[in-house]
Amino acid sequence: MARVWQQPFINVFRHFKVDEWKRSTKEGDVAAVTDKTLKCTVYRVRGSVSASNYIQLPKTSTQSLGLNGRYLYVLFRPLPAKHFVIHLDVSTEDSQVIRVSFSNLFKEFKSTATWLQFPFICEVGTPREGVAFPGARWTCLQLDLHDILLVYLHRSYSHLKGVRLCASMLVRSLYTSDLSFDPAITVAEARHAKLPVTPIPREMAFPVPKGESWHDRYVHIRFPSGSSHTPSELVQKSGFPPEAVLAGHVSRLLPSPAACSKPARDPRALMVQKHDPTASCWAPAMPRPLPEVRVSCERSEVSSVAGPGGCSQEPSAWVETTDEHAASDGLHVFAHQATEPTAPEDTAPHEPPARKQNLPEAALGKKCFQERSFLPDPILRLKGVIGFGGHSTKWALWTPDGAAVVYPCHAVIVILHIETREQRLFLGHTEKVSALTLDGSGSLLASAQAWPHSMLRLWDFQTGSCLALFRSPVHTVCFLSFSNSGELLCGVGKDRHGRTMVLVWGVAQLGRSGEAVILAKAHSDADVQAFQVAFFDEARMASCGRGSVRLWRLRGGVLRSCAVDLGEHHALEFTDLAFGPAQDGHTLYVCSRSGHILEIDHQRMAVRHARRLLPLQNPRDPLAQKQTFSLGPGIAISSLSVSRSACAVGSEDGYLRLWPLDFSSVLLEAEHEGPVTSVRVSPSGLRVLSTTSSGHLGFLDVPSQAYSVLVRSHTAPVLALATERSRGQLATMSQDHTVRVWDLATLQQLYDFASPEETPCAVAFHPTQPTFFCGFSSGAVRSFSLEVAEVLVEHRCHRGAITGLATSPDGRFLFSTCSRGTLAQYHSGAPRCRVLRVAANVVCQEACPSSSVLVVSGDSRLLAFVGPSKYTVSVVDAASLDELLRVDVSTLDLAGSCLDSPVALCFGPSPPGHLLVSTSSNTIAVLDARLGRVVRELSYGRPAACASLALSADGRFLVTAAERAVRLWDYAVQAGPSCQVYIGHSEPVRAVAFTPDQQQLLSVGDAIFLWDILVPREGLPPESVQGAPGAPLTCEAGLDAEQLEGVASGARGPLQQVSVSPPALSPQLGLCAGPPEGFNGALFPSDESCGPEDPRQASGPSVMVQKKAGRAGEGACGVTGSPRDLGRRPHPCGWPTRTGRQRGGCRVVPGVHSLLPCPTGACSTGGARAWPPAHLNSYRHFTARYKASSPAQGLSLPPAGDERLRLKAVVGYNGNGRANLVWRPDTGFFAYTCGCLVVVEDLHSGAQQHWLGHPEEISTLALSHDAQVLASVSGRSSAASCCQIRLWDVPRGSCRQFLCHHDSAVQALAFSPDDRLLVTLGGYGDDTLALWSMATCELVSSTHLPEPVHGVAFNPWDAGKLTCVGRGVLTLQLLWGQAGDVSLQAHREPVPEEAGGWELSSLCYGATPLLYCGSSEGQVCVWDTRAGRCFLAWEADDSEIGVLLCSGTWLVSGSNTRRLRLWAVGAVPELRRRGSGARSSSVFLERELTLDGAVVSAVFHDSMDMGVVGTTAGTLWYISWAEGTSTRLISGHRSKVNEVAFSPDESHCATCSDDGSVRVWCVASMELLIQFQVLNQSCLCLAWSPLSCRRPEEQYVAAGYSDGALRIFSIPRTAVELKMYPHAAALTALAFSADGQTIVSGDKDGLVAVSHPCTGMTFRVLSDHRGAPICTLQSTRKKCGDFGAEGTDLWLAASGDQRVSVWASDWLRDHCELVDWLSFPAPGLTGVSVLAAPWARCPGCPLCTVPPQAPGCLPPSLAAFCPWDPALLVCAGLGVHPEVFFYNLHQKQVVEKIPLPFFAVSMSLSPGAHLMAIGFSERVVRLLDRASGAVQDFAGHDDSVQLCRFAPSAQLLFTAAYSEILVWEVTGR
Repeated sequence: MARVWQQPFINVFRHFKVDEWKRSTKEGDVAAVTDKTLKCTVYRVRGSVSASNYIQLPKTSTQSLGLNGRYLYVLFRPLPAKHFVIHLDVSTEDSQVIRVSFSNLFKEFKSTATWLQFPFICEVGTPREGVAFPGARWTCLQLDLHDILLVYLHRSYSHLKGVRLCASMLVRSLYTSDLSFDPAITVAEARHAKLPVTPIPREMAFPVPKGESWHDRYVHIRFPSGSSHTPSELVQKSGFPPEAVLAGHVSRLLPSPAACSKPARDPRALMVQKHDPTASCWAPAMPRPLPEVRVSCERSEVSSVAGPGGCSQEPSAWVETTDEHAASDGLHVFAHQATEPTAPEDTAPHEPPARKQNLPEAALGKKCFQERSFLPDPILRLKGVIGFGGHSTKWALWTPDGAAVVYPCHAVIVILHIETREQRLFLGHTEKVSALTLDGSGSLLASAQAWPHSMLRLWDFQTGSCLALFRSPVHTVCFLSFSNSGELLCGVGKDRHGRTMVLVWGVAQLGRSGEAVILAKAHSDADVQAFQVAFFDEARMASCGRGSVRLWRLRGGVLRSCAVDLGEHHALEFTDLAFGPAQDGHTLYVCSRSGHILEIDHQRMAVRHARRLLPLQNPRDPLAQKQTFSLGPGIAISSLSVSRSACAVGSEDGYLRLWPLDFSSVLLEAEHEGPVTSVRVSPSGLRVLSTTSSGHLGFLDVPSQAYSVLVRSHTAPVLALATERSRGQLATMSQDHTVRVWDLATLQQLYDFASPEETPCAVAFHPTQPTFFCGFSSGAVRSFSLEVAEVLVEHRCHRGAITGLATSPDGRFLFSTCSRGTLAQYHSGAPRCRVLRVAANVVCQEACPSSSVLVVSGDSRLLAFVGPSKYTVSVVDAASLDELLRVDVSTLDLAGSCLDSPVALCFGPSPPGHLLVSTSSNTIAVLDARLGRVVRELSYGRPAACASLALSADGRFLVTAAERAVRLWDYAVQAGPSCQVYIGHSEPVRAVAFTPDQQQLLSVGDAIFLWDILVPREGLPPESVQGAPGAPLTCEAGLDAEQLEGVASGARGPLQQVSVSPPALSPQLGLCAGPPEGFNGALFPSDESCGPEDPRQASGPSVMVQKKAGRAGEGACGVTGSPRDLGRRPHPCGWPTRTGRQRGGCRVVPGVHSLLPCPTGACSTGGARAWPPAHLNSYRHFTARYKASSPAQGLSLPPAGDERLRLKAVVGYNGNGRANLVWRPDTGFFAYTCGCLVVVEDLHSGAQQHWLGHPEEISTLALSHDAQVLASVSGRSSAASCCQIRLWDVPRGSCRQFLCHHDSAVQALAFSPDDRLLVTLGGYGDDTLALWSMATCELVSSTHLPEPVHGVAFNPWDAGKLTCVGRGVLTLQLLWGQAGDVSLQAHREPVPEEAGGWELSSLCYGATPLLYCGSSEGQVCVWDTRAGRCFLAWEADDSEIGVLLCSGTWLVSGSNTRRLRLWAVGAVPELRRRGSGARSSSVFLERELTLDGAVVSAVFHDSMDMGVVGTTAGTLWYISWAEGTSTRLISGHRSKVNEVAFSPDESHCATCSDDGSVRVWCVASMELLIQFQVLNQSCLCLAWSPLSCRRPEEQYVAAGYSDGALRIFSIPRTAVELKMYPHAAALTALAFSADGQTIVSGDKDGLVAVSHPCTGMTFRVLSDHRGAPICTLQSTRKKCGDFGAEGTDLWLAASGDQRVSVWASDWLRDHCELVDWLSFPAPGLTGVSVLAAPWARCPGCPLCTVPPQAPGCLPPSLAAFCPWDPALLVCAGLGVHPEVFFYNLHQKQVVEKIPLPFFAVSMSLSPGAHLMAIGFSERVVRLLDRASGAVQDFAGHDDSVQLCRFAPSAQLLFTAAYSEILVWEVTGR
């Protein structure tokens, strides 16, 4: 659809109506005259001064032509003996305006960064050199603007902005086009002769009389020449007839200068040469070689070439003449051939760089992509898992036949066959499974997952298919129990108030309705630790818990309970229960933690017997039990199970005991390695299943008295893995302090190495010997022998925790790195390895332990690691450790707001020798490991970076891990490789790897997953390995599955479904009749499967082919029609909704293999063209910023009216939101969002109101048409299961109602025209459209859309219609039912093929009945809503349009290219009447503005002359189209704010941020006054000079940066005063001395430097805190003799290792003396989440559970001098417990401690009242009054409060969380 309105060409003079001079201007002597040669009107521009006589388009320089044709044709004639000038203003893709000038005034070529000057020279036979000769002819000057910018400035052409034609010339017109025309060939001649050229259109053609040649009358100049033409560097033309030209052949036309310095003639000139008939031939000279052009996958380079004499010259362009005389006489022929320089965007995938689009493709502006997919699809199948438990370890069940056991492994349910050890896997849960139960017949399995509210699944146990999925009204379901018949299901959990709730579902109708119905529910105050339905009476149940045993009964739909009279046992804590066999009257057995077992008669509800199990003290007794692990004399019993003759008891002392029912003696016992958590007797009574808290699952065989372990597992997340080649072994390490070795064939554990005192951090196998290596947090590296199971050798050359461990494939070397930056090399060829080399400070010290930060190439020659900084990757020689290459990853993405850092590394096979680097910006850069250049890039498009990656040995597959997903890429495809995404882990995937045989894949995180790769290596076609497109495998809808057996050859076991990858155009994804029989639950790829480099290159949808089911009555189901059919005919069952019961019908989820049931007769075979893949990275969708913090609970909120803090102002705008800005010009209401706040601001006074209530970041806003209601929505929080929608009463400023429905982010809100309805649209992963009644605030309809949509709007002329845009225009008609419910009837119109077929990303309504839609490729399409068709389209931008607004005759478009454009669309209604023949020549660009970020929000006045626009840079702009200006309204930092500093008089304040900026604000109005920006660095600390510094009128701000630089800025002069480097590492703290003559600075290495701000000299460095980052520096005045030390200043330094030093100094005398030194133990932070400082944060793990060995992740050490008592030192973040303590410097002791609820991350002391402000990572600010002890907590931030600062007057408090700054006013009581 690209450039449709400008195709095939544009007559610029006609389009801008030059004759009217309204949209263009003329100056001086400009007149319209009639030319005799052309016989038409032309414009004559003449005058002695060219700059004073010209024609200019457009009228003013602030406007833009917006013409994006590649070629500009200038039809002109130079006036005889005069000069002329042509100026072109050309815009590049990065919005830089370049002026390109051509003139015969210029003597030589000149160039700057913004101006190119080309001389147009006429030499021989002219009156004087340079001017046009008398016989100058009409000329067609063809300029290739694309190549001009590419060759001379290495920039990419965007569009033509303006033209100025200066005297003296005659000009007919200007034309732009993407086509290269031949002006000498007419259309009729080309058709008659069938010439392979593009003839000139009739409108552009020069008249040629009959019998004459075009070249006799005119000249065609092409500059520079295309690759299809004969190039030359200069253009020459002859003004004489052929007979006047000197005959003879000249082999070389162009003379070259003898020396490079000779400026006589520049080869870049457009030289027009006239030959003297009497002149002799030119002397032959060597021509200049053309530039060598290299084009790579991602970047193109134009290299310099050497001219004659060996001097280096710039790349030259070339032009071509088509003068027939020159061609015929051989005078103007250049012998060299050239390759046209090709920009990256001109090179299509799968094509050579020189390939160009054919004419139809170029005319339509299409990009050809060849999409590929894996065969089969899915290509991975989960074979087995290693792990047990997750949420708890007490769930393990026997199958009714006793042949298998059922247990959960985190989010996977495993059925393990006892004899064969084969696994069946039930997949579908997304969180950890919290409860399991089987019915009596073994046909139904119920499971619940642990996430509020719990999701329950009912499974057909035989087939593995999910029969029902429903949500429980309680939070995490703790217990599930089926009745014996399987008709009732009982569950127990907690409601939102913490009360116990018991629910009973009826599942008897499950087969017919597909749903479970709640029959009864009851609340109970009693504790429930176990619950069971009686197997003999499904209406009776029993429960037990702390102090209670209750019997339940269901009767008449009511569930009632009665407590059993326990008598003296009423205080016991009961843990489990079981019903006895029939012979003892179904006695109820209950066990307790104190060792009691009660036998209860459930009929009489009384205790029949009570027994207690006690340990025997006689050690000689063969049956003596061990002392219990818990307190008390009894044996704590955790579980029991009863059979017909025995009772199995599991206890916390680790024993499983089997007793007779009279408990007379122990029959059998089995000792375990940990406390037993559950026991289950098999149905036969011959086996007892047991589980332990240490992750073991096994059973005791009673007849043989043998115990068998079925499963062993880690009890904490698995951090890393390593595979062994020869023996097929796997080693894993975990946070449970163990390293385990597994057999990959059997999935059984072979070895277990435990290290209770230290945590393993890295593991690696020796490639040839039976040993493996492990690195620990203590810095030790140990070698373990697998033959003798012992430690062979231990090395302690590291002082920090081991972060990486790798062995060379040849087995010669072992490498290790640590957190202190040390790299060690070992000789591992011998059984006992030895240290060879240790290199310090070469590895990044901030890297977290990972298996991917230290890698060795496959040929054992290269070693790569992250370091020495966190932004660089170093490649060294593996043998000598000599550095070969260092790549700065932060420079790969210069457009990003944050610096890129490497996260994971991986070497590819050699050759070609690539190094893959995963970066923090969610991309994978493929580097040449020897040259360092970027070969290609793969993009994730997701918020989380790739934590681990691995490449198969043949380079065919790339596997990556990010968050909980595993992606498998078709890496061999060079352009647009597709990927498949697999989910199943319930926690982030930490590492991935291929097995040694390359046939399987491993992923570890919560558990160990083993995947089968269903394509064997020998089965790959040759073209797939090399990435060449081959003939795709296709099939028809009716094809039998037997005919496709070869598709998935090599797959293990029979496949029940086969996916065939289609070609570029294929039938759409089909729907099948249901899950096949025996479906094994193979994990489906999620809908994130997309191409990495561009989402539009993703693999197309798949054709699903279903094998015929063997079940009686089921027929084969073909492929149904595509979702596109929704636009052709309504679905027979209506649109699927989520209100009430799920209706029958087909649902299609893009990218996911849907096996949902079809209604009878709904399946039909149909075909349609394939839709482009879902645009899953549309910037229109809201993605919440990742936050490691979570909201606090139980705050001490002050009562209303008694607050000591009042929120005064909010600084910043959330550029991460979407449409989060509203403005009503008629009422003046103006609101936007910042974090979780709605800010209502008066644009005249600047006063703000703040509406609080959202727990998370607000995504979008919507204002009702009557401006009475504002709707806002925030993301899902950790405490809520869905997003929160709030409705605000605008006049009152209060929340009227809050709603909850969507599971994930809501991306759009809209009110109906009558304000009766509100529509909410969910984002990716939700795809739900919900309708709400504004009268009742109730949900009236919820619809799951079949594909992602990017925008929604109500029809302004019909309140009963909704429109959504995505892959097409989806119109939803609201149908109201009698009960007030709403159903939706859908009608869909796809994007026409001639419009490009891309996705629509935005929409707005215009004049009746027009709908404007913006696309993901920058087009704007206009739809006739009455006719349901698209009749007009044009290219409005170069990338995705996210904002469209229309009013009257004006349309505003905003995109992620940062451009905001105003279009005149007044003629569009008239074009609608023309139908499909309408052309967009009447739609023109009126204004254009370039802002500082992608446009995400916009609102304009009805007249469209003014408006407010929000960008991703966090800026709100006021736009005035009349003046063509943009004014900054609201501005904030883009990244985390690190410091606030105040001027001495408090009139100004300064802030610094990770975005590298220092901003100075006016405190009174919080307006931005000055901004100092440093690129590619983070500003981490800040200090304002005191009043006494130098002169009182001087004000300075000192800022410290991440590269160790210290810059001093002068505020009055707004300039950098001084720059120095006192540190080699990042600066973390700054402080001026009291007199301002000295600056004290600290860095992350613990060094403190003292420098002079005047001279920049550092005269002292203190290393007392070396090894830990400096967190705080503060300096204050000191009286002489105080604290027994001399000096004028008293200053302190606090470091991250819990140490504080206090110093007295007199810097003028170079005196510094230690006053006091405080050291504190590290806090006990088990389970406490703390945000690390910006200089200590580990990439990929911002939230960590802090061990004592990780000082970089501890809370910051905070210390400050007490302003109201100079003898006191106030500290926080130090010590074992969260508290604030006051230390007296005179008494040398702590005088007071104040406990805190959490560890403080920021602190500030008020200079006035005795107030302290403390910020927590739990998003709370606490105000503490030391005098009264009063405490008040204040919410309002949506992230950790990393900064608190009181103003010097103590009247204001500044707090910051990430980029938002809140200004609080401190009030009195």
